[in-house]
Amino acid sequence: MDVYEKAPLAPLTTFRLGGDAERLVTARTDEDVVAAVAAADATGEPLLVIGGGSNLVVADRGFAGTALRIATRGVTLTGTALEAAAGETWSAVVARTVEAGLAGVECLAGIPGSAGATPIQNVGAYGQEVSSTVTEVVAYDRKARETVTLTNDACAFSYRNSRFKAEPDRFVVLRVRFRLEDADGLSAPVKYAETARVLGVEPGDRVPLDKARDTVLALRAGKGMVLDEADHDTWSAGSFFTNPVLTAPEHAAFVERAKDRLGPDTAPPSFPAGEDGGQDLVKVPAAWLIDKAGFTKGYGSGPARISTKHTLALTNRGGASTEDLLALAREVRDGVRAAFGVTLVNEPVLVGVSL
Repeated sequence: MDVYEKAPLAPLTTFRLGGDAERLVTARTDEDVVAAVAAADATGEPLLVIGGGSNLVVADRGFAGTALRIATRGVTLTGTALEAAAGETWSAVVARTVEAGLAGVECLAGIPGSAGATPIQNVGAYGQEVSSTVTEVVAYDRKARETVTLTNDACAFSYRNSRFKAEPDRFVVLRVRFRLEDADGLSAPVKYAETARVLGVEPGDRVPLDKARDTVLALRAGKGMVLDEADHDTWSAGSFFTNPVLTAPEHAAFVERAKDRLGPDTAPPSFPAGEDGGQDLVKVPAAWLIDKAGFTKGYGSGPARISTKHTLALTNRGGASTEDLLALAREVRDGVRAAFGVTLVNEPVLVGVSL
């Protein structure tokens, strides 16, 4: 393990924000990860686990404890079964599956971060979520003080959520196992309307894997959602807010608010989101809410602004502080709530700060 005192955390995040960690430990084996976690727990020292840093907003004052950077590597394919080390770069994992002609995660290409973070957030995009392919997650259970294997059901996946996110101080992901599909070089059925339109196919059709992957990468790049060191529009955590999921009564109240604000013919986009306790749920696009509340692309005059390519991405234009970013996030959240009665929830993990 590599250990550094008073180590800057900003370079380890895609926002390039945050102060120093009291201590930074880089672990390259599962055994070292477990040892570092156990050592921190034994002394009661605060612990911050970092993978690709694509989903972290760290306080300007930094982190008063040990930051553990998981740098484990390794991808194993056995038939349609895939196992990835938690520290493996997610984009490399997707590339490996496409090269092997296996479908299931090709539309998750271009998502920054590490493989170990994908089940925590139940990462999803363009009609795919990792929960549909994850079979098991190997993790260190800090409560039981042992390495455990959780099945898909035990992960308690839901929209942008999981047991790991619900119990943030309990599990440290070590490895993720997936079951993919051999469809003779074709993708999984295309579910996302925009992807189908650009591909020139109908939803439910399949296309060559590399074509699906390349199309998604182009769509993401056009929205500033593919990391580029030279492009400050990509200095973000991707989508800063999750799409709100409303009950039927909440959705009806929202539609009325939208018509009052935007006119009687307004029909806000919405999508079925399953049910909860017998109540139908409806998902509303956060990007639509933000835009219609008056926060358009490029909004802001300071060093933290909304992306010029996508209203869901809050960006560091260079020289921003974490407080600059949070001030913008609060302004957007409060503006959407005032306009539509819907409260946006942040997707990135906030470390030492809150909205």
